[in-house]
Amino acid sequence: MTDPARNVIVCGAFDNMRSREIRFLQEAARFGPLHVAIWNDTLTHALTGEPPKFPLPERRYYLEALRYVEAVHEIDAVPDLDQVPPIEGVTPGAWVVFEQDDNPKKQSFCAAQGLDYHVLADASLADYPADEPLEAVPTSMQKKVIVTGCYDWFHTGHVRFFEEVSELGDLYVVVGHDANVRALKGEGHPMFDERERRYIVGSIRYVTKALISTGNGWMDAAPEIEQIRPDIYAVNEDGDKPEKRAFCAGHNLEYVVLKRLPKPGLPRRESTHLRGF
Repeated sequence: MTDPARNVIVCGAFDNMRSREIRFLQEAARFGPLHVAIWNDTLTHALTGEPPKFPLPERRYYLEALRYVEAVHEIDAVPDLDQVPPIEGVTPGAWVVFEQDDNPKKQSFCAAQGLDYHVLADASLADYPADEPLEAVPTSMQKKVIVTGCYDWFHTGHVRFFEEVSELGDLYVVVGHDANVRALKGEGHPMFDERERRYIVGSIRYVTKALISTGNGWMDAAPEIEQIRPDIYAVNEDGDKPEKRAFCAGHNLEYVVLKRLPKPGLPRRESTHLRGF
């Protein structure tokens, strides 16, 4: 159980995030409201020796979309990496670090400041929490909306799509299972297995529930649609397929096609271009 009086601080660039970083944030949030001190682009370059792969506004947007994050704070200077940077309006109660970043100086700083200090071992971030059954998802008076896809190299374009679709109702995301993604896209796909992809999708605050498909073909989510019984099936322009239109027409499902537009101010992202990025 989190303690609202114990603000938790984590620091870093949080660039090109994958499931390990998200698991870190999830575990850190168990200690209290999670505040992310994110290095700006200039500071990231200075501290890592390389410019960030993704600019600060994009990194921040991704972090703010994670259900585990209370707030994100831009940091433009770090006088000492072994101390918690000052964050205006936030009184820290705990500092959480990756195992490789732990050292006696950080421990001493926290002891002197009366801060809790937590080190998250790599082994604790290696797996994903058990998925709750569909029946356990709280119901609401909103419509149910379903989207489907691979979501292999997850990026801010996906986040924006989820954000927009969630305005139509409670959002259920069905992630394609590995064998079906491979059958549709060819060898080398997916890059990340179905459990990891489901976990990342389910970490986005706009998503009510993420599932793994059990069917095949373009309508591999048909069994899950039968379970969820959504009101709307939403796709972006790239995901618009005759098979999906026909399925919705035959099952009295509203079919919505959204334009593939990034969040205003952010670059357009496509998984194909990010593979190996």
